[in-house]
Amino acid sequence: MSRPRKPEDPIRWPVPCNRCGQHHQTVTRWPEGGVCGYCYQQAKRTRGICACGHEGVLPGLIDTQPACRRCSGIRLNVDCLACGAEDELHSGGRCWTCVLGHAVDGLLTDPATGTMANDLIPLAAALKSMKRANSGLTWIRQNHVTAFLRNLAVAPQITHETFDQLPDSRTREYVRGLLTEHGVLPRRDELRMRYDNWAAQALERVSDLQNREVIRRYIRWHHQRRMNHMDEVSRGTFLRAKQEVTVAIDLLNWLTGHGIKLPELQQSHLDVWQAEGPTTRRIAERFLKWAIKTKAAPARLAILPHRRGTSPKLDKTGQDDALNKVLQLDGLDVRDRAAAILILVFGQQAENIARLTWDDVTITEGLVTIRLGTIQIALQDPLDLPWRELAENPGHNLTASHPSTNWVFRGTSPGRHIDPGHLTARLRRLFSTRAARLGTLHELTKLAPVAIIADALGYSPATIERHATDSAAAYTQYIAAAKTSRRNAPRI
Repeated sequence: MSRPRKPEDPIRWPVPCNRCGQHHQTVTRWPEGGVCGYCYQQAKRTRGICACGHEGVLPGLIDTQPACRRCSGIRLNVDCLACGAEDELHSGGRCWTCVLGHAVDGLLTDPATGTMANDLIPLAAALKSMKRANSGLTWIRQNHVTAFLRNLAVAPQITHETFDQLPDSRTREYVRGLLTEHGVLPRRDELRMRYDNWAAQALERVSDLQNREVIRRYIRWHHQRRMNHMDEVSRGTFLRAKQEVTVAIDLLNWLTGHGIKLPELQQSHLDVWQAEGPTTRRIAERFLKWAIKTKAAPARLAILPHRRGTSPKLDKTGQDDALNKVLQLDGLDVRDRAAAILILVFGQQAENIARLTWDDVTITEGLVTIRLGTIQIALQDPLDLPWRELAENPGHNLTASHPSTNWVFRGTSPGRHIDPGHLTARLRRLFSTRAARLGTLHELTKLAPVAIIADALGYSPATIERHATDSAAAYTQYIAAAKTSRRNAPRI
């Protein structure tokens, strides 16, 4: 990546650069004239095929077209002494790729044996093959990354259990992901593992030992048992399980603070606890039902449940304004533009968008279709343009993280899609994704039957039915208000 340009200084550098025309320091003179440092760096990094057929670095310009050294008459050293390839040189006459390869081999080789463990060879090959070698070199030269890779080189074996015993860090999980993506470690459900680790720590927050045993059983037989029957734990399941356990712990610790045992719980206690806290305490209803069912708590207790349909919705005008902004705003990342279309037009959840693969998308010269539910939905112009751009440049393809991924929205973690929470945060500056999604579903139920919308968009019929009921109720209120207004209007 080229460094950002400083403001030009015509007084200090009165002679402009022959290429960009700006007043920066001249660092070299080529047949065309003086060239500033910015254009010099860009020229060394320009690659392609010259008109003469030469493929490699094209530092020259002939009639605005990049040209090789021989055709342009430019004298420039871009010949690597190690591999012989034409490339920008880093140090010692070696290109960035060769310097990166030497650094990787040095870090992943066991100094005691002078060899690299077989399990680390695929990792080394992946790191050395990065398209942007300078970024890879910058990453591994960070002190914490260097130390981690050196410790990995002398590890007796490379397993998930080995990684679990190391201090928790982003570097640990990133390297674990690289080893998984390149076939060294088997794939496992990372959200399930994260929940297990979180749950073990959450138990320590329960002040009463008897209540701690209750929470342990709640975690084991309610949440973890459900996760065991899933192919992969979704982000929504992970977050809901954490929240339900957190609120349950809050309730039990409150009871302990007031000298009340769970088997002695009364409705008046629940009413006071719920009244004293935020509305999220309503989530304890799920724990309470489990506790009653398992006879850990007395029967006939109830918590005021969470009321559906109270979340704000983006109205039709707001949706149209947000969509126009998404389509017209300059500088908006193409991934954000493509994802925003699915939320504003089709009411899709961020989690479902993040899990889309290119198997779900079909792009032809005349049509772009996406499978959201059971059928393919066509995107008309201009909604299809961001998806065409995304197909040409999906991003995150310059590192070792995604050698063969099929995700549409690639994440920073190796082999994984973008985090739905991160996607939502990126779009938050444009609109509220939740309000937009609910508003879209609200409007769509006015246009088509529930079953068709559910099949097309991948929702359950019960979910769409709730929005249809809400939409019909709102329309009924509108008609009633209009009739009242006409009856009360003065007659002329």
